[in-house]
Amino acid sequence: MPNATFKTNPRFWGVGFLVWFIVLCLLSHGDRFHPPLPIGFFDFANSDKVMHFGFFFGGAGLLAALLHFSRDFSTQELTLIVTIALSIIGVADEFHQSFFENRRGNDPGDWFADTLGAFFGTLVFRYTYRFLLKLPNQENSPQTL
Repeated sequence: MPNATFKTNPRFWGVGFLVWFIVLCLLSHGDRFHPPLPIGFFDFANSDKVMHFGFFFGGAGLLAALLHFSRDFSTQELTLIVTIALSIIGVADEFHQSFFENRRGNDPGDWFADTLGAFFGTLVFRYTYRFLLKLPNQENSPQTL
């Protein structure tokens, strides 16, 4: 794909997914790498499940884009591959968290939220990526002051 724009370049999405993964690893270490959330923000029962779902939803979009622009998978193949891959990453993340005293790891609810986020993130990507391709391209649009 020598003439691919950044929107269809698998390397662009691969770097995005790598950054997502690095951030996940840092967040797994606990408060050392991220400040506590403001009081009242996500202050409800099981709010961490919402954060797990959202984070893995985003990761699924990045990985789905990487795979889709590398090779055209069917919706079923893409959904299965991304969901399984991120589910495995979710299990590894939960295990990783268990080594830090300020973290609680091995939570099946967190892993389930990760897996659901991956599943729905892949589906949303698969049915909306066409809109991404229709966005104006920076390098082809006229420059304005």
